[in-house]
Amino acid sequence: MPPPNQERRPEAADHPHDPTILPSDLPIPTDDGAADHLEGLRMPSLGLAATNGSILHVDRPPPGFARLVVYAYPRTGQPGVAPLTPDWDDIPGARGCTPESCGFRDHAMELASAGAAVVGVSTQDTDYQREAVQRLHLPFPLLSDAEGLLTSALRLPTFEVAGHVLLKRLTLVIQDGVIEKVFYPVFPPDRHADEVLAWLRAHPVTH
Repeated sequence: MPPPNQERRPEAADHPHDPTILPSDLPIPTDDGAADHLEGLRMPSLGLAATNGSILHVDRPPPGFARLVVYAYPRTGQPGVAPLTPDWDDIPGARGCTPESCGFRDHAMELASAGAAVVGVSTQDTDYQREAVQRLHLPFPLLSDAEGLLTSALRLPTFEVAGHVLLKRLTLVIQDGVIEKVFYPVFPPDRHADEVLAWLRAHPVTH
């Protein structure tokens, strides 16, 4: 018999895991204050391994863009592969990395028109992330903070599951090397790209 916290989710109990599906009864994460210190901080001059084979610096956008949007996420799942723990869906903010990434994919052109380049970052290794980029057809790179360099430098909020240290879901908007805007907590993840796009349009770069 499955544990009680799985009985109410037929998707988890009766079918292969599908990370593109976002259950309707996910717990809503609350603001625990773990990101309160981030807004206004200068980004560290760090380069992280990207899925496109480059080393991408997180303190500046690529040429041609005024801002860099960095969305941090816990861990993308893979179709048919069970999550790290059976109660993954019951951890507030854990489920939804694939729908969130797809949202940024679907709004990539609009975000670029608003002057923002997009990257995702997690503590997964680059090979794992590259599979997600290819499978989901992401038009932007994912960055690996497997060594925790960015996490430690910014004191990003994390949680631990099955021996893995994972980033809590949050998004940073960076301009001129400074964190201009922080989205935390992020919910629902599948509509977060719309939220970021609306903020960018409401706060255009004036120089």
